[in-house]
Amino acid sequence: MNHIKIIKTDQEHEQALIRLMELMDNDPVEESIENDELDLLALLIERYEEQHFPMDIPDPIEAIKFRMDQMNLKNKDLVPYLGSASKVSEVLNGQRSLSLNMIRKLVAGLGISAEVLIREPETKLAVANDIDWSSFPITEMNKRGYFGGFTGTLNELKEYAAEHLSEFIGSIKNGFALQPAMLRTSAHKRSNDKEADEFAIWAWQIRVLQKASAEKLSSNYEKGTVDLLWMKKLAQLSEFDQGPLLAKEYLNKHGIHLVIETHLPKTYLDGAVCIGSDGNPVIALTMRHDKLDNFWFSLSHELAHIALHLDSTEEWYLDDLEAEGGSDAELEADAMAQEALIPASTWKELKDYSSDEIAKFAKDNSISPCIVAGRVRHELGVHQTFGSLYRDKVRTFFE
Repeated sequence: MNHIKIIKTDQEHEQALIRLMELMDNDPVEESIENDELDLLALLIERYEEQHFPMDIPDPIEAIKFRMDQMNLKNKDLVPYLGSASKVSEVLNGQRSLSLNMIRKLVAGLGISAEVLIREPETKLAVANDIDWSSFPITEMNKRGYFGGFTGTLNELKEYAAEHLSEFIGSIKNGFALQPAMLRTSAHKRSNDKEADEFAIWAWQIRVLQKASAEKLSSNYEKGTVDLLWMKKLAQLSEFDQGPLLAKEYLNKHGIHLVIETHLPKTYLDGAVCIGSDGNPVIALTMRHDKLDNFWFSLSHELAHIALHLDSTEEWYLDDLEAEGGSDAELEADAMAQEALIPASTWKELKDYSSDEIAKFAKDNSISPCIVAGRVRHELGVHQTFGSLYRDKVRTFFE
C-alpha cells in the first residue's frame, strides 16, 4: 500500500485522484491491500472536496421545476400551493418571491426541502420565530408608515406579512424579545381590566424604538440626573407658549429621548419608558388625550419612573394613566409627578377654583394654568369643569 496521508492541497488532491483512478482500473479484490487503499483514498478525497468545493443549495425555482418534471405537473397544478395562475407564472419567472405560506404548502404538498426554498433573510427570520403573524394590526400599521418604503397593495402586504413583520421587528436589537409571551415578565404594565391587544402593543414598542434610534441626542444620560428638583425645573417650561417643544429640547440635552407615537387601537396606552438601543432612556407618549395638562402629567410620570425605577435592564413601564391604583411603582411615580408639577405645600395656597384664581396661582408658580385646571378636575372628579377653558391642544406641536 502506498503511503497515505490527509489531503491538504490542490496538488495532493489531484495526485490522490490519479491514484484512485489507477486502483479502480485494477479492480482490486475485496479485503485486499489495494482495495483498502482505494476505500481510504475515496474517504480522504470526499472530505477534502466537501471542505473546499461545497455544493451550492439548488435555486428554489429550479428545485420547483425539477419536482414538477418528476411528478409530471403543469403550471396549473401549482395553483393550490402558490395561490393563483398569475402568481404561479410570476414565481416560476422569478418576478415574485416565495412567501412563507407558499413555502409551507410546497414543503407539505410536494416534499421539497424547506432549506432549499427559504433563501431570503426575512423569510429565514420569520421561520426562526414561530409567531402568529396574522395577529398584528397590519392594516393600521401600514397606514402609519410602519413598513417604510413599501408601495404594494394591502393584499400583497398581508400575503408577505411574515416577511415584512420580521424585517420590521428585526430592525431593532432584541426586537423579538418584546413579543407578548415575554412581555408578561419583562414589562411593567399599568392597565384596567380592558382586553389589550398585545401584538399591537408590541408593534407600537418597535416603532417607538425605531424613532428613538433615529434621533441624535446632545449628550448621554448620566444616572441620577432626573430627580424632583430637575423635574420641577422642567415643569416650569410649561409656562411658555412653546413649552412642549422646549421640554423635548431640554430632555434631549440631558440624554433622554422623547418620542411621540399615537397609540394603536386596543392598546390603551398614554405613555411608556424604557432603555433605548443607545443605552439612554426613552420616553414615549401617545397623546391619547390631546390636552396640555395630560401631556405634562404623562411626561412627569414617565420621568418619575426614570428617577425611581428604571435601570440598565431592558424593562419597560407601559402606562394607562386612566387605570385606577396600580403597583407600588406606579403609585410612587404618580406621587412624584404630582409633586413636581404642583408641590403639596403649594397646592394648599390655592384659595378657590375660579378662573382668575387659577390664572394667578399658575403665574405665581411659573406653570401653565392648564396644569392647575387639570389638577382641579382630577380633585373634583369632574372632567368637564371650566368647559373648553384651559384645554389647550398639544399634538400640533409635534406634527
